[in-house]
Amino acid sequence: MINSAMKVVLLFVICVFGAESSGSTQPNIIIIVTDDLGWNDVSFHGSLQIPTPNIDALAYNGIILNRHYTPPLCTPSRASLMTGKHPINIGMQHHVIVSDEPWGLGLDQKLMPEYFRDAGYSTHLVGKWHLGFYRKAYTPTRRGFDSHFGYVGPYIDYWDHSLQMHNTSTRGLDMRQNLEVNYKVNGTYATDLFNAEATRLIREHNRSKPLMLVLTHLAPHTGNEDDPMQAPAEEIEKFSYIKNPQRRVLAAMISKVDDGVGQIVQTLKERDMLDHSIILFLADNGAPSLGTHSNSGSNYPLRGQKYSPWEGAVRTVAAIWSPLLKSSGRVSNQWIHVSDWLPTLAFAAGVKGIPIVSEIDGQNQWGALQNPEVAGRSIVMNNIDQLHHYSSYARDGWKYVNGTSWDGMYDHWLGSLDREDELSEEEYVIKLIGSTVATIMPIDMENVSRLRRAATVECNRHPENACNPRQSACLFNLFSDPCERNNVASKHVDILETLREEVQRYSLRAVKPRNKPGDSRSDPAYFNNTWTWWEDELDRIDDIRFLIAIGIISVTAVTLLLVVMKRIVCPTDNEYIYK
Repeated sequence: MINSAMKVVLLFVICVFGAESSGSTQPNIIIIVTDDLGWNDVSFHGSLQIPTPNIDALAYNGIILNRHYTPPLCTPSRASLMTGKHPINIGMQHHVIVSDEPWGLGLDQKLMPEYFRDAGYSTHLVGKWHLGFYRKAYTPTRRGFDSHFGYVGPYIDYWDHSLQMHNTSTRGLDMRQNLEVNYKVNGTYATDLFNAEATRLIREHNRSKPLMLVLTHLAPHTGNEDDPMQAPAEEIEKFSYIKNPQRRVLAAMISKVDDGVGQIVQTLKERDMLDHSIILFLADNGAPSLGTHSNSGSNYPLRGQKYSPWEGAVRTVAAIWSPLLKSSGRVSNQWIHVSDWLPTLAFAAGVKGIPIVSEIDGQNQWGALQNPEVAGRSIVMNNIDQLHHYSSYARDGWKYVNGTSWDGMYDHWLGSLDREDELSEEEYVIKLIGSTVATIMPIDMENVSRLRRAATVECNRHPENACNPRQSACLFNLFSDPCERNNVASKHVDILETLREEVQRYSLRAVKPRNKPGDSRSDPAYFNNTWTWWEDELDRIDDIRFLIAIGIISVTAVTLLLVVMKRIVCPTDNEYIYK
């Protein structure tokens, strides 16, 4: 009798608590995206000026993705990540969404969180959105995310979380918890806020469901023009050995992101979720060394920077870690495009229904990640920009560049480093071994030097044959010339012509850019000094005005009716005498 009773109690306990404690069979997906991070601004690519020990420890234990490609700008890059499609196939290829512009990623597109939520995942976005907000229908929680904590525009001030689009616009708050304005966090450093929210979501997650968490950092993108480079003073002081004051602040901004990687890994470990997770770390595009929103980032030794057709814009920092990866602790030179992550992660998670549209759209790379001998992607379309009149395209290691952006302002080699400002190898090793991630995932120090060498791009110092893409199309062999110094168009006319024809074919099929000019009605001054979905708000105001007008008309009509009825039922004395 007692044994039977104990069995009943045990069965009850299992039923009540078993689902949460046993966890989901599908892997947790954690995607960490940095904004405008330079190729050489992480230490696993060879530079020791800005140490990133937590990111490095994750990369050394996982796979360093040394040929990871994105579009050259953040809105196109994020659109590609979310849809698994190339920006030219969804009208997102030209420039970014400025906060006063009434457009966004098409509502006809099904996004990554929608696929994963349909498959049983809890889906959360922390940080930047930048895929449209002029109507609520374009915002994250209407596009598949269960929650959003962060901002919807391109950037914000790190401390007060406002955006001043240009010198004549009103400064507007852009910080929200789902659809509600969040005033409480004013004065807290944005990267700390996002790291804290990401770890909170992991800590409070119900493990009976798999988790998809997308953390899209503000850092190291600049803030508003009046104070673009921002970090806590005590964090900046840690990098006093860097002579350039802007790069000193940049190092502090990146360091805060690195801290967050450690916090996320530690929280996953504490919740017993780490061993069944996939963690992807990537930059949305290369760093802007010069010009608009310059953060002094370095893409060295790659050519160009953000906004351009060159490798410094599109070959980006990336690494992936998971116990589900059989072949790790290596550097991968397989071609991967940011659009590949939707079909790749969906395959790893058993999520069905991801469409494959064309060769330049997302491809499932899980097999290539599992086995370096598996052939993956061979084509990378960097961009066809009909408005800037340039194309950048690669097939089988041959790269075609025709035309350029911003009158060639970013066509050069930017962001070289002063080796005197670097840490010593010994100082780097101490930081690496002492990092949060390394205490959870032990580092094979014999492997570290080999991996860093393999992940470092080496280039010839002097061009053998210069390229001016504004005059004629250029051709490069990225295997032997990753820094695009030697234009071999005249030596390989047949290859040049083949790539030109392919670009022309894709160009004819490209969707017209969705970009629209700014709308002055979006000004935050009209909406309590906040950036908001102004077209919905204006529609609501129009509806209220209409209802008021209808009310006035109705009151007037009733009043007239009462007057008429009174005259019929109760005629005046004069009317009676007249009759």
